[in-house]
Amino acid sequence: MQKSTPVLLRFIRLMRLLFHVASGLLQSLVYPYFPLPIQRKMMQRWSGDLLSILAIRLQCHGRLPTVEIPCVMMASNHVSWLDVCVLMTACPTRFVAKAEISRWPILGRLSKNVGTLFIERAKRTDTLRINRQISDVLEKGERVTVFPEGTTTEGTQLNHFHASLLQSAVITDALLYPVAIRYRNSAGEVCQEAAYIESSLVLSLRRILSQTRIDVELTFNSPILCGTKNRRELARLSEQAIADTLSVPIVHKEAEKLSDLQDG
Repeated sequence: MQKSTPVLLRFIRLMRLLFHVASGLLQSLVYPYFPLPIQRKMMQRWSGDLLSILAIRLQCHGRLPTVEIPCVMMASNHVSWLDVCVLMTACPTRFVAKAEISRWPILGRLSKNVGTLFIERAKRTDTLRINRQISDVLEKGERVTVFPEGTTTEGTQLNHFHASLLQSAVITDALLYPVAIRYRNSAGEVCQEAAYIESSLVLSLRRILSQTRIDVELTFNSPILCGTKNRRELARLSEQAIADTLSVPIVHKEAEKLSDLQDG
C-alpha cells in the first residue's frame, strides 16, 4: 500500500527546494561563461541534487552516449517537467521546449540562462528556425533532447511522434537515441503524481511532495543512424523502440497523422 509523506517532511523538502532553485538561478548567471565540460558538470550536479531533495531515485539502463560521440540527439517520451532534470542527471543535454515555459516564473528564467531552445508550437513557420538552431548546437558537439509527442502523458501510453524536429538529426547525420522514461511510486505502480497533465506547476509540485519516494527508470535504446533515413522514418523507429521498452500502446490520432504529413 502506498504511503503519503508527513506534512512536516513536505515542508522541509519544499524549503530545501526553494533554496536549491535560488542557488540554481545564481549559478545560471555565470553558466554561459564556462566551457562545455564544466557546464555539463554544473547542470548534472544541480539536477541530481534536485532529484535527491524530492526523494526521486534514478536508475539507468542501456548504454548512454559518451562525450566522445560528437553529434547526439535524444528523443524521449514526455511525462513531466521532471523529465528534464532526470535526463540532465543521467546525460547532460540541451532541450527543446515550448515557448510558454520561458514565461514561467523562476524556472523560465533558469531555462533561458542554461540555453534551452524554445519553439512556438502554434506557428508552423517556427519549425524551420528551431531546426536551424538545433543543427547549429549539434554541430558544435552539444547534445540536444526533443520530446516528439509535443505534450505529456501519464506514462501508460505513447502519443504519436511528430517528425518535424527530427529534421536537424538528418541534416547533421546525428546519432538518435530513443530514451524511455517511466515513473513508479513506492508501491511499484505507475506514479500518476509525477505526470504533468492539465495542471499548474504549484499543484504538480504538491503532488510530487506528497510521495514518500518516486522511482524513475531511464532506458537508453540502441542509437539510430540518421544519415540514411528521413525524419518520418526516424519518428516511427524511435517511438516504436520506446513503446516496446515501456510495453505501452502508441496512440495515433487522425489529426496527428495529417499534421505529420503536412510537416513533410
